[in-house]
Amino acid sequence: MQVQVNGQWREVNDGACIAELLTTMAIEPRRVAVERNKQLVPRALHGETILTDQDQLEIVTLVGGG
Repeated sequence: MQVQVNGQWREVNDGACIAELLTTMAIEPRRVAVERNKQLVPRALHGETILTDQDQLEIVTLVGGG
C-alpha cells in the first residue's frame, strides 16, 4: 500500500504501524513527532497505530539546544 511521508509517496506493508515505518526509515522514535492525516499521534500509540492506504504522514525531527 502507499502512504505519503513528508510529501513523498512510499510503499509500506499492509498492516504496518507507525513504529515499523520509523524503524524501516532508520528514524529514532524518541526524537520525532508524527502527524497522521493532520492529527498528532502520541509516541505511546506509534506501535498500535496501523497505517492505511493513502495515509498522509508528517514526521518532524525534534532538535534541542539553545
